[in-house]
Amino acid sequence: MKTIIYFFQYIFVIIFFSLFKILGLQKSSYIGGKIFEKIGPLFRSKIIIDKNLQKAFPNVDQRKTDLITNMMWNNYGRVFAEYMFIKDFRSKKYSSNIQIEGSEILDNFKKKNQQAIFISGHFANFELMAMHLEKSDIDLCAIYRPLNNIYLNKIMEKIRKNYICKNQIKKGVGGLRDLLNFIKEGYSAALMIDQRVSEGTKSLLFNEKAYTTTIPAQLVKKFNMPVIPIFIERYDDIKFKIKINKPIYFNEQKTIQEITDELNTILEKMIYLKPEQWIWSHNRWK
Repeated sequence: MKTIIYFFQYIFVIIFFSLFKILGLQKSSYIGGKIFEKIGPLFRSKIIIDKNLQKAFPNVDQRKTDLITNMMWNNYGRVFAEYMFIKDFRSKKYSSNIQIEGSEILDNFKKKNQQAIFISGHFANFELMAMHLEKSDIDLCAIYRPLNNIYLNKIMEKIRKNYICKNQIKKGVGGLRDLLNFIKEGYSAALMIDQRVSEGTKSLLFNEKAYTTTIPAQLVKKFNMPVIPIFIERYDDIKFKIKINKPIYFNEQKTIQEITDELNTILEKMIYLKPEQWIWSHNRWK
């Protein structure tokens, strides 16, 4: 039954991707946002989203909560539509749509031939982080979670490897071995730290413990690598600001738990900046 559902989802996406290619970036992003405003609530529980928002904003009323939710779905839909134009963001066609703050930090790392762990969350169009880093000639590998839909996952893997980051590592035990091999060969790593994981450690996020990946902390401890947080913000619909923050060098006495807790605090601060551009539909505290 799942296979049939996945196949029809695949056909649905192919049809819309073909349409988006004809319409162009601006119209496609707008349409994608409007579609997801309508269909998003059909696939994700409003109860979970409201509960998550209450953890972060206990004093916010329902009207504001509904506004954040609606804008979240709009952003989600825009990201969906923009996959057809990732290669154009990477090329000169739409490169002017991306404003970079902190590019000197990357320049400094390249000059010194250093490695780093680049972290972020699912903000705005989150795929632009790894894309920009690789485009900036950073030797990079990126961790991703494969889609459950086997048909759509093939499309996404092709897009990611061709236009975002060629060294894609699947989340999981096998992926961790690949990651370590890349690090030993001198590569930096890029990953999102806001996905719910079944392993890892429990770390506070909005005053409630949630299972959180310890991969960044493990790399810090094993390879003494700095962590560079990156925040992506959408503005004017199809334009983006990528802020590259100063590297964090953790004291060697810090434990994996302490490093993970500090990174979650950084993630919280990012979410507070643009809560409507973060994905609230996942049950991080399950």
